[in-house]
Amino acid sequence: MFRHPSAPFRAAPEGREAPSVAPRKLLAAITMVSVMSLAAVSAVSTAPAGATPAPGGGAPGQAGATPAPGGGDSGPPAGNPLPVGAEAFGASVKLASLKRHLERLQKIADADGDTRAAATPGYDASLAYVAGRLRAAGYRVTSQEFKISFFREVAAPVLKRTRPAAKTYVPGTDFRTMTYSGSGNTTAPVQKVDLVLPPKQGVESTSGCEASDFSTFVRGNIALIQRGTCSFQDKAELAQAAGASGVIIFNEGQAGEGNADRRALLGGSVNTSTVRIPVVGTGFATGEELAAPGTRATLVVDAESAPDRRTRNLIAESRWGDPDRVVMLGAHLDSVMMGPGINDNGSGTAGILETALAAKSLRTANRLRFAFWGAEELGLLGSKHYVAALPPRERAKIKLYLNFDMIASPNYVFGIYDGDSSGAVSGATPPPGSGPIEKLFQAYFEAVGEPYQDAEFSGRSDYGPFIAVGIPSGGLFTGAERLKTAEEAEKFGGSAGVAYDKCYHQACDTIANINDKALEVNAGAIATAAFVYGYARDLPGPGALGVPSGPGGTEVPGKGAVVPGTPDTAGPRTGAGGLESGHDHEHGGLLR
Repeated sequence: MFRHPSAPFRAAPEGREAPSVAPRKLLAAITMVSVMSLAAVSAVSTAPAGATPAPGGGAPGQAGATPAPGGGDSGPPAGNPLPVGAEAFGASVKLASLKRHLERLQKIADADGDTRAAATPGYDASLAYVAGRLRAAGYRVTSQEFKISFFREVAAPVLKRTRPAAKTYVPGTDFRTMTYSGSGNTTAPVQKVDLVLPPKQGVESTSGCEASDFSTFVRGNIALIQRGTCSFQDKAELAQAAGASGVIIFNEGQAGEGNADRRALLGGSVNTSTVRIPVVGTGFATGEELAAPGTRATLVVDAESAPDRRTRNLIAESRWGDPDRVVMLGAHLDSVMMGPGINDNGSGTAGILETALAAKSLRTANRLRFAFWGAEELGLLGSKHYVAALPPRERAKIKLYLNFDMIASPNYVFGIYDGDSSGAVSGATPPPGSGPIEKLFQAYFEAVGEPYQDAEFSGRSDYGPFIAVGIPSGGLFTGAERLKTAEEAEKFGGSAGVAYDKCYHQACDTIANINDKALEVNAGAIATAAFVYGYARDLPGPGALGVPSGPGGTEVPGKGAVVPGTPDTAGPRTGAGGLESGHDHEHGGLLR
């Protein structure tokens, strides 16, 4: 066990890796393990295709050869949580190389309207860059085209109160445009629609869910609707049918933790382009303010929707390993329309891309597959399309899926998806095998001497479609727009009362928005997991990695994956960059 250096990282000159600031004992440990790992790579470089490497230096099948990493039992022996070679391979992924990928993504955004959103030139250029690097490394690279309903804001939205006292609200702070909102410019009275003020604890509002809620609605007014039991789509369509010139949907108001907090800024989607009037979301305080008698407001949205745009996923697969035992790692490649998305999710993209490049010479026992998803910001569309298009036989070959979404937040925490449901209920039941994945990441952070905590396993990032079909999943997350607690600041450093990522879904999510330590530590975890599962004889499932299942164990008895299906569940403090109702990007979902 060794401790990861906690000193500030310094960028190395171009062409050189950043110098290590690790203590001498750490260098000695890495050197000794690296020799063994390099011997394994050397041994397999001349072995027959499909042969399993022998970390001890012997050829496969040779007398005295050491079993392959991770093979031979359910997991690493007690007292040695990671297989030989895993830590060294994780340490081989260097900060300087990761930053070069991010610099390239930043340059692409700079040249293409400051965005890398799906179905834009910036996204296509990002995909071409990643594909080129992977092809040059020898991977089989394919792209998968799918249709999306494209949405972008042509100009910044406007929400102003003109009466009783003038007030201008700030986009991204006080309100957000709902994805697929219609366009419009209206100044009109704000009319309340079946509001429950103050909100009743534990009782959800039905505001705007029935046509009868609009029986006295005055055509041309702006409808003020409370979040509640039906979808944003239903609320907006009923308001439009009643003659509303615009819709403001505000959060319901109940205090709580995580997705149970219904006070914060509300974002989401009306899902389709059938809504032709402007629709925005606000926090509870703003909505309560606009509910005052005699309120009049100006609401302006200038947006473009196109229901038949096309974009692509990128899939890269190793030429080695059992094709019937696929270990899959994924990250979404697209940004939101409002910014370059270098943390969200250039960071995850860089982490799995550099892992793939480092793994190009590993003749693993299992097949490694890397996915770069399109249109995650529009509602997990790329990963949903991929999983839905898989024939049952191909789906069964995927033994686990690992997801990496925002791994370098500037005011970071080290969050691990809660695969064993040890934290608060978060809306999804992890498939059997997800608990051991969490345990592997915990072993990594313990090995490098870094603290960690659970992140909600809500199904609201690209692992959601995988758990919906029962594929064990896990991953890492460093936080988004929610505020770091004093306890977390004590544990991880950084600033309490400040968002994990102040630039979440904003134009300032540039390369300056990256925490180098979080990026390097998490990238090491990604590479370590790829190594372990690439060679593992027993992939996640009951008993994997030495974790028992059933009574007395830590794995939760499975009833199959349950993905949140409750309408109107777009999480609080979500971004406006294309989140469907029921999707909050898993961001902010850290269990305390």
